[in-house]
Amino acid sequence: MTTLGAVFLPQLPPERLRSVARAADEAGLDELWLWEDCFWESGVATAAAALAWTERLRVGIGLLPVPLRNVAITAMEAATLQRLFPGRIIVGVGHGMQDWMGQAGARVESPVTLLREYLDALTALLRGEKVTVSGRYVRLDRVGLEWPPAEPPPVYAGAIGAKTLALSRAYADGTILVASSTPEKVAEVRQLVGAENTIAVYLHTATGAGAEARMEAERARWGYEDGRDCYAVGDANAVAATVRRWAEAGADTVVLQPTPDDPDPEGFMRFAGHEVAPLIR
Repeated sequence: MTTLGAVFLPQLPPERLRSVARAADEAGLDELWLWEDCFWESGVATAAAALAWTERLRVGIGLLPVPLRNVAITAMEAATLQRLFPGRIIVGVGHGMQDWMGQAGARVESPVTLLREYLDALTALLRGEKVTVSGRYVRLDRVGLEWPPAEPPPVYAGAIGAKTLALSRAYADGTILVASSTPEKVAEVRQLVGAENTIAVYLHTATGAGAEARMEAERARWGYEDGRDCYAVGDANAVAATVRRWAEAGADTVVLQPTPDDPDPEGFMRFAGHEVAPLIR
């Protein structure tokens, strides 16, 4: 069965998260996804708040930029969230936007090497292992979590290129694909990461009054020459049909990504949960 999620965009102020998360939970949406985009909002702080304000909703952090975060801290935070809210947190990590990493003084020479070392250490720590490693970037000396989770939370990797997709297959439970990913790209990724790796893909989505105009502005902002295979626009039937295309291509989770100027973020969650989800289940 296809998992349906939606994004709380960091362009919304943090104080709006409570009502949006509750709307998603009450609408029966499977997952709410949060971003740690620089320099908007924290992924971990928002995830903890969203989990506390809701009852059953799974929360995905997609994603934490690893150059900004010591792996021991990420492991501690992920383990704490998993113990507080068992089975409701998904932790996504990735390279981060290199320009942003440069702004923060955290850009590395080899993002692929860093991510490989990071994923290896993070997943070992979350399994309760004591880790000693002296890598190019990740260095730990007998580090072990005092409160490891009974079951490690799923760890996903944000990936686009072949080298990072290979890392995701080898070290992560799932792969996060950006909203520019066409069904053809999803099918290609499925072949590269294998059947056991969960694929979560973001899908630009607009509904309601002014949807076409808002999506056209989003297409121009992202620089798509032709966005027909990058977005869904229209009512629940139109959006569900588009979701099914991505699912048939190999996506396990489709995460609807509203436009930053969506006039009703809470209503978008209700639309996804009440109207779209029943059509794809």
